[in-house]
Amino acid sequence: MLTDIQIKNAKPTDKQYSIPDYGGLSIVIEPTGSKIWQHRFRMYPNGKEKAFVRRSGYYPSMSIKDARAWRDNNKELISQGVTPSKKYAKLKQALTDKVSFKDMFDNWHHIMKKQKWSDSYANDVQQRADLYIHPKLGRLPVDEITIHMVRELLLEIQDTGKLDTVDKIKGIIKRVLGHAVSRGVVDINIALSLSPDLFIKKKDDTHYAHAKTPQELKEILFKLQQVESKQSVRTALKLIPHLLLRPSEVAELKWEYFDFDERMITIPAEAMKIKKKIHHVPLSNITFLIFRNLKSMTLDSPYCFPSPTNNNKPIVAESFNRAIRRVGISKEQFTTHGNRHTAATIIGNHLPHIRRDVVDAQLHHKISGVSGIYNRADYLEERKTMMEDWSNYLNDLLT
Repeated sequence: MLTDIQIKNAKPTDKQYSIPDYGGLSIVIEPTGSKIWQHRFRMYPNGKEKAFVRRSGYYPSMSIKDARAWRDNNKELISQGVTPSKKYAKLKQALTDKVSFKDMFDNWHHIMKKQKWSDSYANDVQQRADLYIHPKLGRLPVDEITIHMVRELLLEIQDTGKLDTVDKIKGIIKRVLGHAVSRGVVDINIALSLSPDLFIKKKDDTHYAHAKTPQELKEILFKLQQVESKQSVRTALKLIPHLLLRPSEVAELKWEYFDFDERMITIPAEAMKIKKKIHHVPLSNITFLIFRNLKSMTLDSPYCFPSPTNNNKPIVAESFNRAIRRVGISKEQFTTHGNRHTAATIIGNHLPHIRRDVVDAQLHHKISGVSGIYNRADYLEERKTMMEDWSNYLNDLLT
């Protein structure tokens, strides 16, 4: 007999599969991650044996107890010679419609993670939903959620002053409900009717705090040398200014990405923040030596910067900003998210021999115009020179 633990632990694969309960009842695990109840039975219309398959509600909205009751109802009808789907069409539809918001979110999240998102971005979305959405809307059937409920949830978040979070949560709800429309669970996406006038517009501060001059950058670099934290965090913070990667991409670097003979990091598309293309990061002499020494100290971990509590997991990118706050770098002064903007600004103003399109290629930005037609790999040799020059520039600021 099935248990809740068995069902919760059942992971999706490329093909759907089922786990039997008893009496013909089973739970079907779909590639999308959805889990739906199924009942197989046989009847003898016109004296000939015929196999039937009926599906009902999604787990956990339809519990094990409810699914067994549905199967027992089917069996009662079968004993009377009545095909369950005919008499219980309305009951089946009612059960199927009890798809909760969390069911729909899980289905959408699984698809997006598999097809488009990096692990770190998927984790961010999951954490926001768990913290802000599911406590209020998670257990509610999708077709019973009203625009009033969504509006009140967003206004509650706005009252805490987290304007950026309001936008992100609103975006998640819109996309989940849009997914519900595409799956035929609801007819309209009510979140599209939210009036923008209800919400406070956040200031246009798209760019994260960053160093704008060599002197500001020098002060930041000196303070980064003073960080007292776990080895993984200390080393990562020394490397972040050199690598021109996002904090989460640095945190999740794996040794399998490295070719020390070629002095190159090759990051697969799925490991970038938003899946795009494979990204190459040439190692300068400075970063090559740091990583080579680091590898000898992390032989038993697949990650360059393993978690201090679990060698098989990477450190959390948020730990970088927490560490730099402790050495007196304020969030108005600098964040690790602003590091790439720092590099673009300083290189543009003080290393004029480095072309902008080469910088954009290394930052993994979209290159517009004629330059964008060419493959980024065309700039790889120039990027190697650029990364060496940039590392030397940073090192000179510290001496």
